[in-house]
Amino acid sequence: MGRLSPFLWLMIFILILLPPAGGRLILDIAGGLIFTLIAIPFVLSGVGWIGWRILQSKMSTCEVCGAKSFNTSIQCPMCGSISTDMNESVDASSATIDITVEDNGKKS
Repeated sequence: MGRLSPFLWLMIFILILLPPAGGRLILDIAGGLIFTLIAIPFVLSGVGWIGWRILQSKMSTCEVCGAKSFNTSIQCPMCGSISTDMNESVDASSATIDITVEDNGKKS
């Protein structure tokens, strides 16, 4: 029972090459399966992208440390600061720290 006989392979080839009702059924099923296998990754990636966008819209950003979380309270779970509105966005230029270099006279 290891190998199929050449006659069986010839019958399968004829069914695909000259499709009677049974051959058309096989071709339709194969076409539907191939379409499904190609379409599933696109559908899943679309659903994943929509889910990611929904999750991002529910996240809140801390005004002090910039941590994002699903926390709805007024206290940040990372730094513990009290915020008036965790969903309010902060301008990045106001949160930027300017650093200046000072020469202390030492040479390395």
